[in-house]
Amino acid sequence: MKFINNPDITRESILKKSLEHWNPGKTQEWIDRKMDIVMGKREGYYFWDIDGRRWMDIHINGGTYNLGHRNPELIQAMTEAAEELDIGNHHFTGITKALLAEQLTDLCPDGLEYACFSTCGGEAVDVAIKSARYATGRKKVVSLKGCYHGHTGLSVSTGDPKFKDPFLCQGEPGMFVQVPRDDLEKMEEQLKNEDVACVIMESLLATYGFPIPAAGYQAGVKKLCEKYGTLYVSDETQTGLMRTGKMWNFEHEGFVPDMIITAKGFGGGIYPISATVMNRKSASWMFDIGRLHGSTCGGSELGCAVAMKVLEITTRPETVQRVERNTELLKEHVEKLKSKYDGFLTGYKQRGVIMGLDFACEDASRSVAKPLFDCGVWAHNARLHPNTLQLKLGLLCDDAFIEELFERMDKGLALAVSRL
Repeated sequence: MKFINNPDITRESILKKSLEHWNPGKTQEWIDRKMDIVMGKREGYYFWDIDGRRWMDIHINGGTYNLGHRNPELIQAMTEAAEELDIGNHHFTGITKALLAEQLTDLCPDGLEYACFSTCGGEAVDVAIKSARYATGRKKVVSLKGCYHGHTGLSVSTGDPKFKDPFLCQGEPGMFVQVPRDDLEKMEEQLKNEDVACVIMESLLATYGFPIPAAGYQAGVKKLCEKYGTLYVSDETQTGLMRTGKMWNFEHEGFVPDMIITAKGFGGGIYPISATVMNRKSASWMFDIGRLHGSTCGGSELGCAVAMKVLEITTRPETVQRVERNTELLKEHVEKLKSKYDGFLTGYKQRGVIMGLDFACEDASRSVAKPLFDCGVWAHNARLHPNTLQLKLGLLCDDAFIEELFERMDKGLALAVSRL
């Protein structure tokens, strides 16, 4: 069946079916905001709606499209693998599972030697929490206020009340605790009773607008974890895979975690796959009771083939050089916008090709994202820090894309100011 340019499929018919059968609330919200896209063609860092209107994508689904929409090398990798493989069997190893596990752990610091594959970031976080509880014999989990680690069973309980309270996923009393960021004293208060299985942290809090951690804070938390027998989980779902200029964001902070989460861009937007990478202590269940955890589609042999190509492209010298150049170009262009829209664009945070732009407004999803949308740029705000707009550039964006992007952003911000 052909899905795009099919005369029997229209924008109106898809919105109607979505309101009736898919997600009425989400669909209606975008209709009300006049941002009700039905995605059609997508290519590189652009996508089109079903009627042919084009947007530049600087949301990239939280880093999912690091390498662009429908990257031809990734499609080829999956197509070639599908000639021989399927998802495999979760009871057995597989050729691509073993090859990917070796390739991934080789890109991690020494000691992080074991990879467990899942289907999404939330599931990978669930694996990390299960692993920490098995390894330590403890149940308590500590995370940061304003964090987000996924919507699945255990992961949602680590997150901000906005995500867990509506679904009654607070967990047992005292089992999921949150502390303020950059506060080692508050963190030690939770760890000193030696009853915490793990601390889980986004390396940069995406849903809080990407604040840069205070110098030495994350390394200090790791030292506290070592002191009190707690495992440290670094959630690199949105910050890993070269997005900050290094393979993993924690490398900027000068320490090595006990576990790493990678997802989103790990499957390149072509196949859902994530991973929990562990050291020997964290992976102890793999040796003792390895068959007692499983994921039917986690570690799909097709997904592993795609992820292998993702890692190969991501670590190419030309990709690293592109990220370095784009980091400088982003700063240069945003500084110009900040000067031009002084008082409205009040500041920004940046690490690599990740930025959080701060605006003098209550809700950037309406005051800023909508004018940008009207000028052909798709971006979104940080849900828990709503006056911050997320700017998440793809790894392979070229100079021409960036020039066009900031021309459109200039027009969008001018429109936003005119609507104030």
